[in-house]
Amino acid sequence: MKKAVIEVGGVQHLVAEGDEIVVNLLGADKKTASFDALMIVDGKSSKVGTPNVKGAVVKASIIEADTQADKVVAIRYKSKKRVHKVRGHRQRQTKLKITSIA
Repeated sequence: MKKAVIEVGGVQHLVAEGDEIVVNLLGADKKTASFDALMIVDGKSSKVGTPNVKGAVVKASIIEADTQADKVVAIRYKSKKRVHKVRGHRQRQTKLKITSIA
């Protein structure tokens, strides 16, 4: 099985064909995306790029262009001081399906 390491939005992901991954929001309005491979593992052999493997491209189709992750809640509280503050954040993400590693 062929696997590759790609970098999307400053984060590295280990992917194989058919995998579905969730990455930070991509600013593309397209249906497909392509990424350079940092490393390719193909059964017995592996190729490591400096920084990218020459001629290696990982193609993905965009399943959902703009989704939101679960809410992260930050609470600041001090007992007996009347100090309490609740803040929340939902990160915007893109869901990809890896179609080919070439």
